[in-house]
Amino acid sequence: MTKFGELIESPVPTLIDFYSQLNDESDSTHSILRDVAAALGDKARVVKIDVEKNEALANALRIKGNPTFIIYKNGEMKWRQTGLQDANTLISLVEQYT
Repeated sequence: MTKFGELIESPVPTLIDFYSQLNDESDSTHSILRDVAAALGDKARVVKIDVEKNEALANALRIKGNPTFIIYKNGEMKWRQTGLQDANTLISLVEQYT
């Protein structure tokens, strides 16, 4: 979790997608996040975290559904939503914190 702490402490907004390979939507989420990352460039970071491989972190954050998106900035959670989101929505949300 130390690396996670370093990740979310950034002054640059960080959009994290907590996903599971077992979820059918994971492929479509991947292409959406690729579009989000391309649109935001270096104004934000986009990170995917597999809940199966990071079970302790997922439990600590009470991740119950996939995908779950969370935006952090300066170590503070700014926004959280479970369920598929479109690229434009995610871009607009992250841009609020740039």
